[in-house]
Amino acid sequence: MSKLVTIYGGSGFVGRYIARRMAQAGWRVRVAVRRPNEALHVKPYGTVGQVEPVLCNIRDDASVRSVMQGADAVVNCVGILVESGRNKFSDVQAEGAGRIARIAAEQGVEKLVHISAIGADKNSPSLYQQSKAKGEALIMQHFENAVILRPSVVFGPEDQFFNRFAAMARFSLFLPLVGPNTRFQPVYVEDVAAAAAKALTGDVAPGVYELGGPDIATFRELMTLMLAEIRRKGVSLPIPFPIASLVGGALDALQTVTLGLFTNSVLTRDQVRNLRRDNVVSKGARGLEAFGVTPTPMTTVLPSYLWVHRPGGQYKAIHESAARLRKE
Repeated sequence: MSKLVTIYGGSGFVGRYIARRMAQAGWRVRVAVRRPNEALHVKPYGTVGQVEPVLCNIRDDASVRSVMQGADAVVNCVGILVESGRNKFSDVQAEGAGRIARIAAEQGVEKLVHISAIGADKNSPSLYQQSKAKGEALIMQHFENAVILRPSVVFGPEDQFFNRFAAMARFSLFLPLVGPNTRFQPVYVEDVAAAAAKALTGDVAPGVYELGGPDIATFRELMTLMLAEIRRKGVSLPIPFPIASLVGGALDALQTVTLGLFTNSVLTRDQVRNLRRDNVVSKGARGLEAFGVTPTPMTTVLPSYLWVHRPGGQYKAIHESAARLRKE
């Protein structure tokens, strides 16, 4: 019988690409999510019954254990960008990660891959980065042979980075930027998935790997690239950190007073703290090359999905071509 991998958060942006690669490699894939009925898009990644979404709450031992039964390998892709309701950074990204590692060790799982993030630091002023660091520590405490992947900003068709600002540019001339000079090293989602798959199927040394693409650019430069790709004019509007903190604080307070009826997915104070630090691969860190993966440039991928934000959508390129012919 083929091997089985349980992927916690396997229907999310990064998780779905890992699920697809593992199915293509012949593995059975169990996608553990909170809402299986919203994860049916993963089923066609394999043959009938090869990829199955299952219900799981990573805050509960019994739930985590039940979906791990019989698994040869485990991947943890669960993460949140904003706290809401019972989903707190400490519960999901720290305690949840530790719970998965502890139960994996108890059940004799062979390999464990954990998706973290560049900037994970127990001394960071950001609660998000603190929880990422604590999650990594708990992973290694319970499963010392784990592979931890720390990607920079991940881009791809379903990303919430380029797509988010491109959508904003469709309706506004101004793009508010908090930390316009903060540097990023965007990494293609397929490259992250390839590294995770290699960690599961190959002979990869345990430990931490930082994943970044071939290009380093400031927030402002990335927005300039995005605007050129969607053929729209836009003006970057730098927001000073003190003002951004006030705005984030006000929106956080609104989420609190509305008892969660309003979820602050716009800008939080914690996100402002994150944006004060560069998000690039550390000097000397092991990266994609350790998995035999060549980083993919943004310019080869962005045109394949950002075209939907162009004024003429998929026909914009045709119009441009026709305009050049008329000039000739």
